[in-house]
Amino acid sequence: MVTLASHLDACPDAAIWGSSKTENLGVEKIIVNVISNSNIRYVLVCGTESRGHLAGHSLLAIHANGIDEQGRITGSQGAIPFIENISGTAVERFQQQVTVLNRIGLNDPEEIRRIVEDYRDKGEAYPEEPMLVCAPKKRQTSFAVPTSGDVIISGEFVMDSKAGIIYTAESL
Repeated sequence: MVTLASHLDACPDAAIWGSSKTENLGVEKIIVNVISNSNIRYVLVCGTESRGHLAGHSLLAIHANGIDEQGRITGSQGAIPFIENISGTAVERFQQQVTVLNRIGLNDPEEIRRIVEDYRDKGEAYPEEPMLVCAPKKRQTSFAVPTSGDVIISGEFVMDSKAGIIYTAESL
């Protein structure tokens, strides 16, 4: 269950429970957690929508429309609706595995618990093994020690304008 920007007490009958306030990393985390458990077949989206980011709207859009070649959530009106850390295959698995229940704006804890109870035992487990998604390795940056400076800043400092590095003239 996704509570968007609302702070609601956890429901013990829900397989997962948490808030999501962003249309990119928040949506990615939901997808990764859901597809890692084949028993999750329904995702209840409730609570107050986050302003500007529209995390709930983006979750509904990615479930309905997927992502384009650049990772943009098709149909999302969120501020930065780009998926960068999971594959299109993971998004497709999410689309196939779950039904998303749109209750954006619902903040009544009793009604939310009733919906969770109604859907808790519906449906069989998804017929494929859980899908594990590993985060891509961060690009490593290398730092080269400058050997010359082409811009003199003062008697003590020079700058390698190509590298954008300022260092002491003594270090040359």
